[in-house]
Amino acid sequence: MDSNRFVDEVTINSLRKSLKQYAVPNDRRAVWQLANTLIPYIALWIILVYMIRNGFALILTLPFIIAAAFFLVRIFIFCHDCVHGSFFTSPRANKIIGYVTGIMAFTPFSYWQHDHLIHHGTYADLDHRGVGDISTLTVEEYRALSRTKRLAYRLYRNPFVFLGIGPSYTFLLAQRLPHKRGGKSERLSAMITNLALLGIMLMASLTMGLGTYLLIQVPIMLIAGAMGIWLFYVQHQFEGVYWARHENWDPVKAALLGCSYYKLPKLLQWLTGNIGLHHVHHVLPRIPNYHLQQSLDASPVMQTVRPLTLRESFKSVWLNLWDEKQQKLVSFRSLKELGH
Repeated sequence: MDSNRFVDEVTINSLRKSLKQYAVPNDRRAVWQLANTLIPYIALWIILVYMIRNGFALILTLPFIIAAAFFLVRIFIFCHDCVHGSFFTSPRANKIIGYVTGIMAFTPFSYWQHDHLIHHGTYADLDHRGVGDISTLTVEEYRALSRTKRLAYRLYRNPFVFLGIGPSYTFLLAQRLPHKRGGKSERLSAMITNLALLGIMLMASLTMGLGTYLLIQVPIMLIAGAMGIWLFYVQHQFEGVYWARHENWDPVKAALLGCSYYKLPKLLQWLTGNIGLHHVHHVLPRIPNYHLQQSLDASPVMQTVRPLTLRESFKSVWLNLWDEKQQKLVSFRSLKELGH
């Protein structure tokens, strides 16, 4: 089956109606997910504190730090579900757990919610880029830049920059500062998160020691941040992706062709909270992560989307510009071949 054929045969409302039964939170599933994630995460922290306090070589802590980073990514997915009000049945519970998991991931809940919901209304729309997404220029826009700005964009799109420097800037700096978008709720969210993080650092300095805390928290945060940025990147930046100008933007094409079905090995799929089933998520964002696989299995239309494998996804880092003539992402290297 071909998803390109189905985009002309279904409407976004019919797709959502077919998946509506899965957009129902299950409190028991949510509590179980918190338990099977937070308990291992805390256990890994205890192991790491013991190792560092007892003089183990830092290289020996690396496997535990990487494991903790994966669990932190999963914790952030719970925050993401709370943003959509889909993790618990109670809006109050979603907000509380959203704030707590957001603080754990150095992310102000309402601050990020504001940008993320804008992203859901503007993804794959060439005329509404720039909020909650990876900045992507068209070929013509890139050509119009000065040499200095071209260099800046090339650096921004370099994987060593957006996966290396990017997490430090995003999670340690940018999300500490209230942005101009949004209102009091978003600014208050940033303040609450910053105060909570200061409180955690104070408690850590009085117990395990500030140095021990930083030796654990900083690498976990940077590795988890790189994983999160990569997942967000590859969800809308891959070969064959759909983008369109606003007047031609189609919600079905945007969901089925503008979002990846990132088919990861089962363990990685579990650790990343099924977020790789991103096309399903964008059709109906209120489906909680623990129902995404079931939704995919029950929907013939969702199954028509060609899976993006882990190996194939690495090619996405070389797709840097949108060529409106060819309607596809292209690399910087291809500009000469395209006559640009």
